[in-house]
Amino acid sequence: MIIEKKKKNKYFMIMFKSGDIVKVLIPNVINTGYDYRLTCDADVGAFVRCTVMNRQYIGVIIGVGDSNLDAAKIKTIIEVCNLGRLSQSDIDWIFKMSQWTLMAPGAVLRLIINVPDAFNPPVVEQLYAYNFDEKCRMTDARQRIADAFQSNDNDAMSANDIVNIAHVNSGVVKTLVKSGILMPLASREKQKNAYDYQYHDTGSVTLNDEQRAAADAIATAIDKNEFSVYLLDGITGSGKTQVYFDSVLRAYNNGKSVLLMMPEIALTAQFMDRFTKRFGAPPVVWHSNLTAARRRDIWRGVARGDIRIVVGTRSALFLPWQNLGLIVVDEEHDTSYKQEDMGNYHARDMAVLRAKIANFPVVLASATPSFETLHNVAMGKYNRLRLMSRFGGAQLPKIETIDMRTARPESYKVDKDATEETSGNLSPALCAEIGDTLAQHKQVMLFINRRGFAPIIQCKKCGWVAECPDCSIGLNYHKHLGKLVCHMCGKMIPMIEKCPQCGNDVSMRGAGLEKIEQEISAKFPNAKTALVSSDTIMSREALERTVHKMENGEIDIIIGTQILAKGHHFPNLTLVGVVDADMGLFGTDFRAGEHTFQQLFQVAGRAGRGDCPGRVLLQTYQPEHPVITAICAGNRDEFMASDMESRRSAKMPPFGQLIAVVIESDKENTLKKYCAQLSNIAPTLNGGKIMGPIAAQIYQIRNWYRMRFLVSGDARANLQPIVRNWLGKIKQPANVRIKIDVNPQNFM
Repeated sequence: MIIEKKKKNKYFMIMFKSGDIVKVLIPNVINTGYDYRLTCDADVGAFVRCTVMNRQYIGVIIGVGDSNLDAAKIKTIIEVCNLGRLSQSDIDWIFKMSQWTLMAPGAVLRLIINVPDAFNPPVVEQLYAYNFDEKCRMTDARQRIADAFQSNDNDAMSANDIVNIAHVNSGVVKTLVKSGILMPLASREKQKNAYDYQYHDTGSVTLNDEQRAAADAIATAIDKNEFSVYLLDGITGSGKTQVYFDSVLRAYNNGKSVLLMMPEIALTAQFMDRFTKRFGAPPVVWHSNLTAARRRDIWRGVARGDIRIVVGTRSALFLPWQNLGLIVVDEEHDTSYKQEDMGNYHARDMAVLRAKIANFPVVLASATPSFETLHNVAMGKYNRLRLMSRFGGAQLPKIETIDMRTARPESYKVDKDATEETSGNLSPALCAEIGDTLAQHKQVMLFINRRGFAPIIQCKKCGWVAECPDCSIGLNYHKHLGKLVCHMCGKMIPMIEKCPQCGNDVSMRGAGLEKIEQEISAKFPNAKTALVSSDTIMSREALERTVHKMENGEIDIIIGTQILAKGHHFPNLTLVGVVDADMGLFGTDFRAGEHTFQQLFQVAGRAGRGDCPGRVLLQTYQPEHPVITAICAGNRDEFMASDMESRRSAKMPPFGQLIAVVIESDKENTLKKYCAQLSNIAPTLNGGKIMGPIAAQIYQIRNWYRMRFLVSGDARANLQPIVRNWLGKIKQPANVRIKIDVNPQNFM
């Protein structure tokens, strides 16, 4: 056995011999590793197959065995897998991430070994091809199946892949097989997809002086193999993408692997086209709608070092990277980088941690950086590179408010035969601007970050409100479905016409984007409209169809939620109207102002990106609110400085730390009893406190009851060990779940 050595962040391999006792970390097991005996030579970081409680796992060798168990009791490794390895810095990252997030080390490893099929021979199963030449009636389910094939370059797919990716039931698949739309292939073995792309600079883009200065600064760190974090802070349309493309190519040509991490919705065809034009080949893409075969091939390709550039969502950070030399986090402020399902972590922060341990640079790109990132810039930890002008000379749009306290929306008839008028949500001023824009043959975007038709179904006589039977949250009416939908668990029930308590008619209150579409259709009947939300856009291909229609002038007015807020370039779009600019300003989240500013700033940035100047109108009941006035005046930095000072006074992140501890149980009495026990033994903190328990704002989700503790401390407080020791003092009941969220983004 060769002992590990470390010098100046360079790690030397430990070689174990057959018969040595090694410690193996197992994914999804609450432990720090089990001892096993090797049956052949292996290195630290090698993937191995072993058993725990008669169940096989793929684990990773993390060091020398230290359990001191009797030799007869130590199990042997079944197999050392010949598929790359994790470096010592990767292993260090796993344990550092575990310490910070309070996830078990095995739970972190599970995020890496998330494609267990990668270690098995290819699955032999029936595959189907989609016959795009065969015409059929295109239902929503069938369209999602067609999109699933297109998202995988029309590769053959198994029935399981089709069901899982398209979110349809097996009956739809069987029907399409019978009709000849899905054609069984004679070969039943999945074929390996080749990703042997070679990238080069095609010379299709010339950076301006501002962009070149930013790219050169990042190139210096790449060439030196040094850890550093660069905030690429550029206004919308300033060409940030081409700057970090330059950095990607620099690292790639230096023999390094590169991760380009993006929010899910930013993976658009516009981006893919820019990437291919710049590098001469398409990127390897990692996202949630890949087939099992593609996930396997990409994972194995990264592990072997054959795939060296990946564009992906937050989970791409956990691919088994070999010689990773650069991470780019696009739209670094985006809340979708915060994972809240399989453990709570922020992918941006974990990317920076990974780079620091392995000693390579990170680029964070945004037009509206997060306050945490700006604070690190102010502290001198991050370097800021600013892009202050729009690429190609386009001008920033003019942003104005419409005071809804005086600009009352006019009522309208849903159709010409309607006997009653419906209350409107669009002010006369906004409607006039829409009419003028359409007359000039330009395009309009209307933004309202609320899905469905109406968010509240209520009886005006007795006050009854329609609520989800499984969650303590109101049901939303979705007109295109004709049903009430829970936005928490997805449950659907038929629309309720009569109040179940008093029998009177129910009314719909509030407005979602479907209601705005109804008003637009009534007031501008000749305009071609499109809706964009997670209800109507269920795949990247569906979004691309809408994007292409906008680019080709087939849409006059596009109405959407936050999906429209980023990543899209519509040269003919000159008017953006925000229906309810106040929507996100109030609530329990201390980040409400920051998030609202970021969202409205990004939405406003869609206007005027072509030759014609843009205009943005914000409908608001509080035009004097600091967020609204800052956006209209273009005072981004002043607003952020003011809001940061408020957080400093309140000792809120980034000037303090918060850890949310959410306790859940399907038994209300068990939940309350366990929370009371935790409360009784809660430690006293020096410079901090433990608050709670209180009922979570959404007390019940999917029939599980929820209560919350909130642990606060100053910026230098080491809260994680305190929380770990506190929760470890009482045995956790079998029907209780604990979720720990360090610096939470969600307070629901």
